[in-house]
Amino acid sequence: MAILLTVEEQIARMRADLRMGVPILLSCGATVWMAAAVETLSADRLQHLRDYSEDLELAITERRAKTLSARVYDDDLARIAVPEATDIGWMRSVADPVDDLESPMKGPFASIREGDSEPHRLVLIICKQAGLLPAAVLVQITPEAADKMPYLHRLPLESLGPCLRKSSPLSLVSAANVPLSVSNRSKVHVFRPGDGGTEHYAIEIGNPPRSEPVLSRLHSACFTGDIIGSLKCDCGPQLHAAMQQIAKNGGGVLLYMNQEGRGIGLANKMRAYALQSQGFDTVEANHRLGFEDDERDFLLGAEILKSMGFNSARLMTNNPKKVERMNAAGVQVVERVPLHVGHNPLNKDYLATKVKKSGHLM
Repeated sequence: MAILLTVEEQIARMRADLRMGVPILLSCGATVWMAAAVETLSADRLQHLRDYSEDLELAITERRAKTLSARVYDDDLARIAVPEATDIGWMRSVADPVDDLESPMKGPFASIREGDSEPHRLVLIICKQAGLLPAAVLVQITPEAADKMPYLHRLPLESLGPCLRKSSPLSLVSAANVPLSVSNRSKVHVFRPGDGGTEHYAIEIGNPPRSEPVLSRLHSACFTGDIIGSLKCDCGPQLHAAMQQIAKNGGGVLLYMNQEGRGIGLANKMRAYALQSQGFDTVEANHRLGFEDDERDFLLGAEILKSMGFNSARLMTNNPKKVERMNAAGVQVVERVPLHVGHNPLNKDYLATKVKKSGHLM
């Protein structure tokens, strides 16, 4: 008997394939698209795509398209006809803004207006989930050609779309007591999504009663701030101050969510830092890379709290959007507790941008 993979399992493999530079297949009726992430595509694989057709299409987000002055006909993305003479270097230059200031004239671009943009949209979502730049090259192939490549993962759009647009449910996989510097009565809970994605953690300090609003902090992982002490942000000081405040309160929960760089991943965060060195603020840098201001899923934090038995919270945050998302997810935030720490001369512009463009309260 054959072992059949769920749609979630197949999407997880698609993410892994794109990260390795392996194409994936999307089908809609009699139409089949072969797609690859620009960031990891090799010259040999590009030629493989061209062996099927010279009519390659480059998909980029609306944010990146506006940076490049490319016409957008599909609301949240642009489909660009790839000129026959271009190589992988041109595609990467379109996808990655690292040399935008040195080579601002990458066009002119021939944006595509006709046809279905849903395959392109779904591939860009998978690229984001894989921690890659949101840029992909697609080519139509025949169903007969697709049937000869059973080793490539293939999904119909009607199955792929709904699954991609919802969070995979989290399950508690392990928990243990871990004495901390702020309290020797602490427990770390590890939660794993059903699609095999990144795990998230809940650090329970003390024994907070489930019948009362729990003092909690929804903290996104920040390798640079939390681990190596970067002065470009206030994340590290916020993490440690929140844990100390929870301990002084007698108990609470710190949710440590692995959503680095506002959900774009560490590699793309470093790209954003490089753009900030060129004079762009954090929001502008994200947009130039093709991302939204914030790509995080705050609903995951609410899901963890509810699974631990908490239905209301006193949330330690300066971000009103976290309050809104927690309330919308069924965890009532009865109080927003400010967390004003970590200000220094090197992150003053970053913090000012959070206030001006992201609505933070400082």
